[in-house]
Amino acid sequence: MRKFDKDRLLLGLAGPVLALAVAFVLTSVVLLASDRDPIEPFRLMFDAASFSDVQVLIINQTGTYYLAALAVAVGFRMNLFNIGVDGQYRLAAMVAALIGAAVELPGPLHIALIVIVAMLVGAFWAGIAGILKTTRGVSEVVSTIMLNAIATSLIAWLILPSNFGEQPPGSNDLTTGDIPESGWFPALEVTGGEIYGFTFVAFALGFVYWFVLNRTRFGFDLRATGASSTAAQASGVDAKKMVLTAMLISGAVAGLAGMPTLLGDTHTYSFNFPVGVGFTGITIALLGRNSPVGIFFAALLVSFLDKTSADLDQHGYEKEIATIMQGLIVIAVVVSYELVRQYGLRRQQRKVGEELAAGHALKTAKEAAK
Repeated sequence: MRKFDKDRLLLGLAGPVLALAVAFVLTSVVLLASDRDPIEPFRLMFDAASFSDVQVLIINQTGTYYLAALAVAVGFRMNLFNIGVDGQYRLAAMVAALIGAAVELPGPLHIALIVIVAMLVGAFWAGIAGILKTTRGVSEVVSTIMLNAIATSLIAWLILPSNFGEQPPGSNDLTTGDIPESGWFPALEVTGGEIYGFTFVAFALGFVYWFVLNRTRFGFDLRATGASSTAAQASGVDAKKMVLTAMLISGAVAGLAGMPTLLGDTHTYSFNFPVGVGFTGITIALLGRNSPVGIFFAALLVSFLDKTSADLDQHGYEKEIATIMQGLIVIAVVVSYELVRQYGLRRQQRKVGEELAAGHALKTAKEAAK
């Protein structure tokens, strides 16, 4: 058993390690092709990470990415590709900011209201794709892509001053208004800045994700349905209900992805609110192999690339180097995981063949002894 666990661990680590190595090499090739030093940008990024304020930015960004990746991972475990996390996250943050700015309650109640609204809005938006899939067979890939576009237009309409938005004096930006201080989530003061309090909630949700999927009947049904909906249905599991439930949970978690920034930094929603978080979550979920621990380190890596590459242009290097590397990671992840899967399958087949041959030899020896 120990040998089996060791082999499985090594194979599990081989995929992401190979993907990162390939992405690093290919990024270096791109730099060489551009007559640039292939090593110096990475050295500059590591130097930037030594500053405490950059470390705080990395941790805060990791919390946001972690939640977005968990939302994607819930869908992946059900064999669902929820590309709509970005739209769900932004629409949930926008509506939650509107509600949060419109009321004033005691601190815990105010924060709880904002968080619950964000989860409900995210679940509702993802649930549309879930209903379309379970009732009409519409691919969640197509529906969530369309819902992203609709969410963008809906946000632009809702935030107009003639509707629910505000335009600060002397600014061209539009906002939902400021959330009163009672709706701010307490932060942790450290050297270099503040770590958003909701970042720790994000990491705690990783444990909840692991426990529900691996230690509950619901999690077993969800994984079984993702592996084979027909087999799960034959064993008494309502596959369509599980698909809808998974989409609702994925959307609810996506709605939480905006909370670290909203409750810990901006306290309002505007057009400057981060975008593309949901798509980055796909990269992180793939690299982390849907494991809460793997997702954490993948989110930390991507956050590191984002925050430490911001000043590369001051040294003559384009900060888009980090974006190139993230794209290469996605490609490398798909290829490396398939290579590792095929190697593991061949290794298992060879091991089974050796065991059968050994058993046959033992049987022959016993018969000869008689």
